Amino acid sequence: MNQTTPAIVAQSAVRRLPRMALWLLCLAYVLPGFIGRAPWRNNDMTTFGYIAELARGSTPWLQPTLQGQPPEIEALLPYWLGAWAVQLAPKAWATDFVARIPFMLLLASTLASTWYAVYYLARSPRAQPVAFAFGGEAKPADYARAMADGGLLAMIACLGMAQLSHETTPALAQLAFTALSFFALAAMPYRIGIPAISGVLGLSGLALSGAPTMAVLLGLGGALVFFLDRNAQDPGEPCNAPRNFRWSLAILLITVAVAVLAWTLDQWRWRIDLPETNWPSLRNLARLLLWFTWPVWPLAVWTLWRWRRQLTSGNFGRHLALPLWFVGVALAATLTTDAADRSLLLALPAMATLAAFALPTLSRPFSALVDWFTLLFFTIFALIIWVVWVAAQTGVPKQPAANLARLLPGFMPSFEWLPFAVALAASLVWIWLVKWRAGRHRSAMWKSLVLPAGGTALCWLLLMTLGLPAVDFGRSYLPLVRNVDRTIRAQSPGHALPDCVEFDNLTRGQIAAFQFHGRLLLKPARETNQCPWLLVDVTTARPLPQTVDKSIWVLKLGVRRRADNGEAIQLYQRIAR
Repeated sequence: MNQTTPAIVAQSAVRRLPRMALWLLCLAYVLPGFIGRAPWRNNDMTTFGYIAELARGSTPWLQPTLQGQPPEIEALLPYWLGAWAVQLAPKAWATDFVARIPFMLLLASTLASTWYAVYYLARSPRAQPVAFAFGGEAKPADYARAMADGGLLAMIACLGMAQLSHETTPALAQLAFTALSFFALAAMPYRIGIPAISGVLGLSGLALSGAPTMAVLLGLGGALVFFLDRNAQDPGEPCNAPRNFRWSLAILLITVAVAVLAWTLDQWRWRIDLPETNWPSLRNLARLLLWFTWPVWPLAVWTLWRWRRQLTSGNFGRHLALPLWFVGVALAATLTTDAADRSLLLALPAMATLAAFALPTLSRPFSALVDWFTLLFFTIFALIIWVVWVAAQTGVPKQPAANLARLLPGFMPSFEWLPFAVALAASLVWIWLVKWRAGRHRSAMWKSLVLPAGGTALCWLLLMTLGLPAVDFGRSYLPLVRNVDRTIRAQSPGHALPDCVEFDNLTRGQIAAFQFHGRLLLKPARETNQCPWLLVDVTTARPLPQTVDKSIWVLKLGVRRRADNGEAIQLYQRIAR
């Protein structure tokens, strides 16, 4: 009998979540946000810009640039994956959609890696529930599968993952390879080939996605966990300390090889940015930690409390040590880098694992509290989306329609049957799910996370169907590029595009947008260039760049969009040659 485990689980509580329902939930979460949208501004558009440059062969593969500018995140593999997809796909396919396909697969692999990581960690001897005197306790395989279902639901339920996991950025690649490394370390005591390959791919992929330091730290921590865990074996099997030592040595060698690979490809960069110690900065960081990791952080804290005897005794196994190390490294990166949300994203697979280990210890009142809070929150949020959509289509109610027009001036709503049907079907499924959860059914450990995961997937799907036109209008560069394109064509003979357009002070995302949406040949503003048009970003309050000589250029268009935080673009036409 395992005296230090707080898990008391009967066999009746570990019935499996229906596979079809789990697959549909994953599809409802993964597909929306990748299909039918334009590249979003800033990081999403910037990454696509580098992908397009690589696919055209306009930049070196080992040092990608966009109009001579290197990426802000010195990653390689995310850009390579997108470029390879563009090169291999049929020419008739939309380039931006094709570039998102590898990232769609990365998100799917993140969910799969999390499920299998929780499964193998739950099979650890010290993770097993209490053995009953007369039998009837959960069988190890069934217990592990139910825990894995709960871990996957917890992962999907994380609020902070929705947007960042659906963007074509290095952050998603880092998340996927972190989860793959997590799975590899969790499965090594039970398998050899797949975990070894996954460990190599995970750590090397993480290093080539702009996070070599995290890859090395995770590898070193994993090796240490295996070295200290001398009793990692299935129930009834003898201790296999030599095997753990060999795995520890193998992980250490892989980590060293990954560090050398990152150094060879010049991927090591100093990114330490200590946070300010003033109250507003600390408050913002605390808010990020609270909402970004909701609802897994309360469950993770509950896990640490209920499993505290193992933690304080020093005889705890991989099921606690491994996720705690991954969470600790990600939290340290969150506190010491400027992109706190993207660093915190890497903690979610391990935090979801810790949340899963809270499920066998939850009381009924606590589960009921989670259900009621989730039901109210996501139902109200879904209703708001529907009300705003109806107001955009009909003008009633007037206040939401007026708010939408104020936030997105120039936005023209449109009705499409397919997104409407998908959103309606998802809403009906949510109603059925709430009814099912409120009914009397046999207990299952994962039931407490059904509504959080389903509610998150529902609201994300509604945003990416009913709200997608408004989201695209507000978050993409397409309206801005169209305004510039109309002005240029109206002033050009035959409404043709010019041979080239000079630019100054444009961001990487703006450059990529004008090259992709506007099909403009951009050149940096120099005296040697004689392009008939000039694009300038005047968002900052500083004076106009010296390239804007009023005796040479005349202002033709000024565009300032409230949806882009005051982003202001000015278009000038050359009046002297």
